[in-house]
Amino acid sequence: MTSVPGRPLLFLDVDGPLIPFGSPPSDHPQTVTAPSPPSPGHGNPLLTRLDPGLGARLTALGCDLVWATTWTEEANEVVSPRIGLPRLPVVEWPASPADEGPHGLHWKTRCLVEWADGRPFIWVDDEITAMDRLWVDAAHPGPSLLHRVDPAVGLEDADFRVLTEWLEAVTAHRATG
Repeated sequence: MTSVPGRPLLFLDVDGPLIPFGSPPSDHPQTVTAPSPPSPGHGNPLLTRLDPGLGARLTALGCDLVWATTWTEEANEVVSPRIGLPRLPVVEWPASPADEGPHGLHWKTRCLVEWADGRPFIWVDDEITAMDRLWVDAAHPGPSLLHRVDPAVGLEDADFRVLTEWLEAVTAHRATG
């Protein structure tokens, strides 16, 4: 997936948004494909909770998708093929997340704002707090949407409506701005 300068970014977490914690395994039928080489993530029983249709829905949003997960590069090796995504850029996390900043600020927040470098962005995660929203509003010069997903159910139609509406508003504002 090629990055388009100025096009909004979508930072995507895996556990919670894509792999819901509350749904039973095998909610989504798996397509039969040739066996892949073994990887540490392949043995994860929660992978059966991935909805194979999510990749097409995420791609259709028309933004640059970026993995923002502790799965790091393994998200490309294990998750992307299961949901129909190409290899995506991966946010590299610091060796030890900084403890500085206000109480309640998520350890990912600063890295994502730096990675966005002023571009409009959405952050989809299940651990976003009010402190993250306040900090991003103060530290990021461009538009942003920090969208918390219910980790018990993962990304749903209502979430995609929110993401689509925000992206349409940002696009319309940039076209008239």
